[in-house]
Amino acid sequence: MSAYQLLVYVHIAAGAIALATFWTAAIARKGSPLHKAVGKIYLLAMLGILATSLPLAAVFLAKGRTVFGVFFAYLVVITGTAVWLSWRAIQRKRDRSAFFDTRYAWTAWFNIVSGLTVFAIGVAVDNPLLMGFCWIGVVTGIGMLRKRRNIPSAGNWWLTEHYGAMLGNGIATHVAFLGVGLRGVFGQLDPVWQLFPWFAPIAVAIAAGVYLDRRYGNQVRRAQRA
Repeated sequence: MSAYQLLVYVHIAAGAIALATFWTAAIARKGSPLHKAVGKIYLLAMLGILATSLPLAAVFLAKGRTVFGVFFAYLVVITGTAVWLSWRAIQRKRDRSAFFDTRYAWTAWFNIVSGLTVFAIGVAVDNPLLMGFCWIGVVTGIGMLRKRRNIPSAGNWWLTEHYGAMLGNGIATHVAFLGVGLRGVFGQLDPVWQLFPWFAPIAVAIAAGVYLDRRYGNQVRRAQRA
């Protein structure tokens, strides 16, 4: 077994664990011991995915698959941001200034620049996937900068940050499963339907975000107004 094959197998194994634990944590009662324990396993699995993704991106670039290599590296950026924020929201929930610090701002700008770079490449090679998916990084970065300018002063602000980042993680997990793991299935379909596994998880995450904002976000806003 070559080093590359081992890297791919570890990447797939980490992805399988992430997919299983994501839904276990999602179904479990929020804040329960099961939710916390499985959530930690999920984030560790995501770290495994990120750790193997960077070498894979380097391999693609070395083989001359520049567009795919750059896009793969971009996925590491937006996924790494979601993993970092979901963990950081819990660790810094009692210190707003520590959460919205300089590193938070630099991460936001890194997402924006990465997204715009992928957009430019997508336009250059006329790739609709790159031209569409790039906006996740841009929107994420802009949203982070807006939050940093208007830091919440009360309420469980960290909760909205946590579930917002976890929705981003959910997008990454399911895009990897549907868009990469099942590319042989969707690759046989019409070009428009080939984009389905990439953008369907985004639509589901947006709907879930609206529901969670109505359930939890209003509590934060009411506390801030009070």
